[in-house]
Amino acid sequence: MLAVPGYSTIGIPLIPGMARATSAETTYATVLFADLHGYDALIEQLPPLQVVSLLGEFFALLTGTVLEFGGQIFHLVEADMLAGFGVGDSRHTQIHEALWAARTIQQRFAPVRASWQSTYSIDTGVGVGIHRGEVAIGVFGPCEHTALTLVGDAVHVAAQLCRRTRAGEVLLTAAAYLPHRVVWGAIGPAESMPFLHLPQLQLRGRSAPLDAWCAPVVSRLPMRRPSAGSAPVAHH
Repeated sequence: MLAVPGYSTIGIPLIPGMARATSAETTYATVLFADLHGYDALIEQLPPLQVVSLLGEFFALLTGTVLEFGGQIFHLVEADMLAGFGVGDSRHTQIHEALWAARTIQQRFAPVRASWQSTYSIDTGVGVGIHRGEVAIGVFGPCEHTALTLVGDAVHVAAQLCRRTRAGEVLLTAAAYLPHRVVWGAIGPAESMPFLHLPQLQLRGRSAPLDAWCAPVVSRLPMRRPSAGSAPVAHH
C-alpha cells in the first residue's frame, strides 16, 4: 500500500492474541466505516498525482481523529476507511468515542470540503456508518506484508450504512445508538448531539431491515426529513 503522509497505524499491533500471522479470533467491536462522497468526480477531473495529494489530506484527517479518540485503523482503500473501537474489550465498547470521532471528522472536514469546492469546483463530503457487533480479527496478505482486518456482519452493516449517508451525515444502528443514549444521558444534555430516528432501512445482502438513526453533525448541511423514507444510496 502507498504510504500516505500523516497516516499512522499506531495501536493496531497491540490487539491481544494476534502475535501469529495465521491466528484469528472472534470478539466484539464498534465498527466505524467512513467514505469520501464525490470521489468518482475527483478522479475523473483531476490528475492522479493531485488525487494522491488530496487523499493524503483526507486520510490524515480521518486517521488522526480516530486515533485521537482511541480507535484503531484496520483498512484504507481508495476513498474508504475501516476503523474499530473497543475491539476485544468487553467492558468498554467505546461507542461514545466512536460517535464523537465521527462528529469530529465531519466538523474538521467541513473547511476542507469548502476549500476543495473553491479550488477544484468538485463537491465532496464524508459519510460515516457505525455499528457494534461480533467480528473476527483476521490477518491477511503475504507473510512479510500481513495486515489485520475485521471481518463479519458488523463490518458489512457499518459499510452499508455509510453507503446510505448523505454528505455530512452519520448513520448508526440500535446496537450503537441505544448504549450511547444511556451513557450520554448521564453526562450531558441529549440535544448536544441530536439524532433522527429513520424508517427502517433494508440493507443490501440482509434478510431483515434495521432500525437506524441519523446524526446530521454539520449544521450547515441539510437534515433529512423523517417522512422521506429510506435514506438514498449515496454515489461516489
